Amino acid sequence: MSEKHKLAVVIQGSSKSSAESFKDAKKNEAIFDERRSKNLLWKLDRNIVPFLSLLYLLSFLDRSNIGNARLANLESSLGMKGLDYNNALAIFFPFYVAAEVPSNMMLKRTKLSFWFALIMVLWALSTIVMAFPSINFYIMTWYRRHECGLRMAIFFSAATAAGAFGGLLARGISEMTGVGGLMGWSWIFILEGIVTFIVAIWAYFQIHDFPDTAKFLTEEERLEVHRRLREDRSGLAEEWHMKYVIQALTDWRYLDSYANHSCVSLFLPTIIKSMGYKNSKAQLMTVPPYVVACVFTISGGFLADQFKQRGIFMIGFCLLAIIGFTMLISTENVHIQYAGTFLAASGIYANIPGGVAWNSNNIGGSTKRRVPKGVLYVPLKPA
Repeated sequence: MSEKHKLAVVIQGSSKSSAESFKDAKKNEAIFDERRSKNLLWKLDRNIVPFLSLLYLLSFLDRSNIGNARLANLESSLGMKGLDYNNALAIFFPFYVAAEVPSNMMLKRTKLSFWFALIMVLWALSTIVMAFPSINFYIMTWYRRHECGLRMAIFFSAATAAGAFGGLLARGISEMTGVGGLMGWSWIFILEGIVTFIVAIWAYFQIHDFPDTAKFLTEEERLEVHRRLREDRSGLAEEWHMKYVIQALTDWRYLDSYANHSCVSLFLPTIIKSMGYKNSKAQLMTVPPYVVACVFTISGGFLADQFKQRGIFMIGFCLLAIIGFTMLISTENVHIQYAGTFLAASGIYANIPGGVAWNSNNIGGSTKRRVPKGVLYVPLKPA
């Protein structure tokens, strides 16, 4: 933009101050070259992605720990029989999904750091006594569309890390049976809930709400973040209106189903136990499939961003999961079945960030993106 053009913009903005008009002109100018843009992205990555991944790791660990608690005599201790375990899961998930929409709407009414910390504290307390939505939108407020896939992949890979850590932690914590007069499965919920509670308090001070208030960015960097986002999403509505919520709820493109990843996390310990392994060994054997799935998840997100193609990778991961499940149900050979868990977990978990990023990239403005996809959770009920 020429200096003459800048001056014209300032003169035309009669209802604004000269400083505000000049800032508007600067927002439309590409002020960062490629090297500085890469440095800016790296700065965002260091300050945003790792902590978000930690939050999701704890969230998924707390949600999936019941699968490991089941192998630590949860059912016999509570007198659960038949399909009681499955019914408990079926009761939980509809309410969990229903909370997604109002939770995302709260991002228009309150600070992100406060809301994320609050819901983590409440969830931690729930985990302790019984024993993370909105992040997709949050990432979209910092990165351009073709930059979101890898970041979401790293974020969602925390679910696979939670699966791996969950098996290891459950194996150790289950040995606390008798401590404080409690069963080992009780300590799984208590200790993991306490960790989540502590991190939730930290989250209030660590999370940066938006680029406008991010203390780790300079004023020039804030302007560049806004310019990049506006250039990437020009023409999309950013204001709040109920009609955008209704549009999101009635948009068939939101009707994705990622129930399978929850089913894997909740039933993988039981599936491996059914292969003939004892409870303690079954918990440890859940770790390797999750480690491999983590590699597939991050690699898939990176390649999808590089090629700017998500659909072809999602198809490939779906086929990988189908092969894995086929190996599980088509043979009695436990070695083939166990190999199938690697393929099933890798295909399922690697597919989630691609689908979430694809929807978020292509559907509506900020309000419509806040309304999460209609996720259908149908916990499996094996015979």
